[in-house]
Amino acid sequence: METNNAAAKLAALAQPTRLDIFRALVVAGAPGLPAGALAEQLGVAPPVLSFHLKELRFAELVDSETQGRYVIYRARFDTMNALLAFLTENCCARSTTQDASCCVPDLARPARDPKTP
Repeated sequence: METNNAAAKLAALAQPTRLDIFRALVVAGAPGLPAGALAEQLGVAPPVLSFHLKELRFAELVDSETQGRYVIYRARFDTMNALLAFLTENCCARSTTQDASCCVPDLARPARDPKTP
């Protein structure tokens, strides 16, 4: 992944509503979520949701599929994994040891709720 491509994807996620949408779709996994359920879950008006989903689709972070009268949205895990790989590919480059754990997150620490200060 090139720097400009990664920056565009990160810029798309650098907005709180879009980040919440993406995270909800990551939690939903492969089945995805219908737009209406996503709007209800996040408390976002449908036109606002539509605008943000368009931005996430443009950044190739979200895909959609029409199933009957519903549009199902899914996180693009391939894009997310490529972005994470790009961000961490040189994380140990300056390490003076061969310890690869310098890039491993501390999984013992509980995750912080992004909605609490």
